[in-house]
Amino acid sequence: METFEKDRRARYIAIVLSLAAAFVLLIILNIRLGSVEASLSDTMQILFGQGGDATLRSVIWKIRLPRIFAAILLGGALALSGFLLQTFFGNPIAGPYILGISSGAKLVVAIVMVLVLGKYQGTSTALLIISAFVGAMISMGFVMLIARKVHRSSILIVSGVMIGYICSAITDFIVTFADDASIVNLHNWSRGSFSGVSWDDVSVMALVVICTSFLVFLLAKPIGAYQLGESYAQNMGVNIKAFRIALVLLSSLLSACVTAFAGPISFVGIAVPHIVKALLKTSKPILVIPVCFLGGSIFCLGCDLIARTVFSPLELSISSVTALFGAPIVIAAMLRKHGRD
Repeated sequence: METFEKDRRARYIAIVLSLAAAFVLLIILNIRLGSVEASLSDTMQILFGQGGDATLRSVIWKIRLPRIFAAILLGGALALSGFLLQTFFGNPIAGPYILGISSGAKLVVAIVMVLVLGKYQGTSTALLIISAFVGAMISMGFVMLIARKVHRSSILIVSGVMIGYICSAITDFIVTFADDASIVNLHNWSRGSFSGVSWDDVSVMALVVICTSFLVFLLAKPIGAYQLGESYAQNMGVNIKAFRIALVLLSSLLSACVTAFAGPISFVGIAVPHIVKALLKTSKPILVIPVCFLGGSIFCLGCDLIARTVFSPLELSISSVTALFGAPIVIAAMLRKHGRD
């Protein structure tokens, strides 16, 4: 038994170190590569304030670094949101995009953007986050009502997809009556992208995501008990009602923050928790939660690098790239679950 624990600990450390190496490598590649490429020596000089080309310095510090931090924070937030939703519903296919939560957030943000941009030519980040949170909670409310009526995972997932389609249809209807400036902003935002992020945006998203993620980590022990069943968790002293409310609020806040800053991004919240659990060979929350955040960051850094560089200077939608890599993982998870059933 002791040998088994040592092997598992060694495996965990090896996986974390490998992911950390991939994380650092992707940060370096994201800084260096793009429509304007930077050599490693120039990059080091600029990062450590030792001179370098003024244009390249501006590109790195004002465009690429804020974008990298956005991918790290929002990618981790999406992965954690998916992990919480999968725990809440006991469903491996649950995620903010599949269940229509991201689409609900997108709908309310679109309404606010059309109304506010039309009058004031600008919106505050706090207003966008609150709007996205309200939309996420509305969609989550509908999903929970459906979950009370039906107990089959397939019906729940289909219902979530339908909620997403309804929200998207209403969003398109709203865009039809928006002015030209609002339409351009909404179109660019709704495609999903980490571009255009400023350091002010990064500071706000860092505050929201880091604080929320810390609260999620504090819930690791009750989440572990909940995974073994509500009765077991209740016997371990977990207040089930308060715990479920906390899961809903935290997962909605994380996905809302992502939608407010980067638009709807698909499949990260479903795919990454599955990858992490498969690598670690455990679903123990205290081990999975930090690696899940790191995995989400790596996934989004890699996808954003592809989105920026493959057809440079043209840029792909980040959601298209995450779907390309995330959808096969979701299909594999569905087949695996079907095989168990």
